[in-house]
Amino acid sequence: MELGLAIADFTWPGGNARIGDTLHRLASSAEEAGFSRITVMDHLWQAPVVGAPEREMLEAYTTLGFLAAATQRVQLLTLVTATTYRDPGLLAKMITTLDVLSGGRAWLGIGIGAGFNVGEASGLGLPFPATAERFERLEETLRICHQMFRGDQSPFRGKHYSLGRTLNSPAPIRRPPILVAGSGERKTLRLVAQYADACNLFAGPDIERKLNILRRYCVEAGRDYDAIEKTVLLPLDPGPGGRGINRLLATLQYFADLGVDTVYGPVPGVHSPEVMELLRAHVIPATNEMGQRRDRSAKLG
Repeated sequence: MELGLAIADFTWPGGNARIGDTLHRLASSAEEAGFSRITVMDHLWQAPVVGAPEREMLEAYTTLGFLAAATQRVQLLTLVTATTYRDPGLLAKMITTLDVLSGGRAWLGIGIGAGFNVGEASGLGLPFPATAERFERLEETLRICHQMFRGDQSPFRGKHYSLGRTLNSPAPIRRPPILVAGSGERKTLRLVAQYADACNLFAGPDIERKLNILRRYCVEAGRDYDAIEKTVLLPLDPGPGGRGINRLLATLQYFADLGVDTVYGPVPGVHSPEVMELLRAHVIPATNEMGQRRDRSAKLG
């Protein structure tokens, strides 16, 4: 099992003038500790689950470019891009640029954007249509990104987007993997089976049922279910002085047993070197072993 650090809160000691330095140090220490990915949210105001909208929030793709320069190995993505914030031709170009400048480490993480985006969208004048239209735009965006990532310059004509020539130069170093987030059983999981390399699910009690639904959609789409990476979002909290590590490891083992490949999570107090050291010394080695055990079991059985 791999771990991805989800950076969601930029309210750190030192204020605005120190955000860049703190983020650089955090990214470097996460990579050194063994995190394989770093994600940021695609919000322009702080999300209600973290704090008031006035709290510090950085634009996602500018931040990922900064993180690309601050790191050498970790994969970089949003968790996740709001479909309607950027037209798909521009989005594909942004992901490709990130991939080229990072040496082939960019992902496209994308979703329709749930209802809590409405305040920032209306506040900053961004489109946020009804749910049904956002799903339509998401599917067209996935088709356009696939087309541009593979170098197909053909025109695209959809219901919502019309592109005359999907030129994308320079090409990505590798085709950026696509993660589609959401647990919707009628539309989102079907889109995962049709277009995505990975899903991202809420770490709730119904996750096994959601995975079985995805398996059914994969059969219908002619996709290999095992080829789709399963990821969940889960707080990675070692607790004060590491007192929550055993509980955290038990939870991670539960998801590993269900077939989850990667866990993304915010870490309370992550800017503290002591917290990162707890994860490096106790949690990340254990999750590596979980993955190795599962690989051995798969070969045996």
